[in-house]
Amino acid sequence: MDGYFNTPQHERLRQRVREFAQTEVRSRVAEMESTKVVHHELSRMIAKQGWIGATIDTEHGGMGAGHLAKTIIIEELSRESGAMGAMVQASQLGVAKIVHFGSDEQRKEWLPLIASGDCLPTIAVTEPDSGGHVLGMSATAVRDGDDYILNGSKIFVGNSHVGDLHGVVVRTGDGSRGLTAFLVEADRPGFSLGKQKPAMGLHGFSFGELIFDNCRIPASHRLGEEGEGMPVAYSSSILYGRSNLTAVSLGIHQAIVDETSRYVQERHLYGKPLHNLTNIKIKLGQMTSRLMTGRLLAYHAVHLLDSAQPCDAELMNAKYYNVEAAIDSARAAMEIHAATGLFTDRPIERYLRDALHIFAPAGTSDVQLTRLAETTLGLGKGQWSERLSHLVQTDDTRS
Repeated sequence: MDGYFNTPQHERLRQRVREFAQTEVRSRVAEMESTKVVHHELSRMIAKQGWIGATIDTEHGGMGAGHLAKTIIIEELSRESGAMGAMVQASQLGVAKIVHFGSDEQRKEWLPLIASGDCLPTIAVTEPDSGGHVLGMSATAVRDGDDYILNGSKIFVGNSHVGDLHGVVVRTGDGSRGLTAFLVEADRPGFSLGKQKPAMGLHGFSFGELIFDNCRIPASHRLGEEGEGMPVAYSSSILYGRSNLTAVSLGIHQAIVDETSRYVQERHLYGKPLHNLTNIKIKLGQMTSRLMTGRLLAYHAVHLLDSAQPCDAELMNAKYYNVEAAIDSARAAMEIHAATGLFTDRPIERYLRDALHIFAPAGTSDVQLTRLAETTLGLGKGQWSERLSHLVQTDDTRS
């Protein structure tokens, strides 16, 4: 696919990220798998590479490289660790809210810190009682002079336990115009974290609970005007969440194919390599076909996004296909490995666990298919890619 969507600059970036991932990330995977808690050191080390700033313009210290470059970064990190790919993608969600909705002052204050790796941002929308139903949220912000006072909690927040700056959408009134977004520093009085719970996969990544107990923040930390919280939540998910999670799935999928290809060459049955069996070749061929198709869909979608073209449907489809394809290939790989795949001395069972974690965020497959059907029926409510993508300017792709 070289030269079709991606340029030589993209490939130099890919090589840089791959070398870092093989050197610094791979050596820490065993530790992350055994402890099952967020890896602060590695998260900071990755942030210091400047990759969180892929879609931040050069004026604010970022790479100005766009969504395809961001996709390649997340993909290559995810080949070694889905957790660290997830860490970067979650940080990118935090970038989106400031790039698209922050004031000039907020951009000048926060974007350089994020681009340099000195600040890891998050976005927090989901709540215990309402789940992903944005209008069902009940956490509140009440105006008090020049401040707001926040109360309530958010769950399943990516980078919860390593984040420095949380973008929080809460209620300031009734209905769809009663949601407002705020920036909340992790060291604010009245802010705390729930206990990190061990999860099935993505060990080394945190997606936990944020708690606000009379947490006072200045009104200058509001993103946009009161009542503009829904666009913050939806656009971040559609433009960044779906493309970012697509990239994580793509990286995990590549790792699945790489590992399975090695295994069927190393493993001998009846005196011959396992890949001599026709059914094994067919399974590996199906996995390769899924991977190739998934990468094409992913790169095409973010290429359109970088080109400021309408592409909400393409982003939905890329997320849907890549998540399902990675899970299908992980299951096929487990079948090929048979009992060998059940043991943790090989990574294939980790890939399956990690792939399943990407299913729900930014909308399950049923959600993506529902939205795609609505697009076909002409029932869509406009395209966020058309409204906001012009704010991400691709200056170059730095190697």
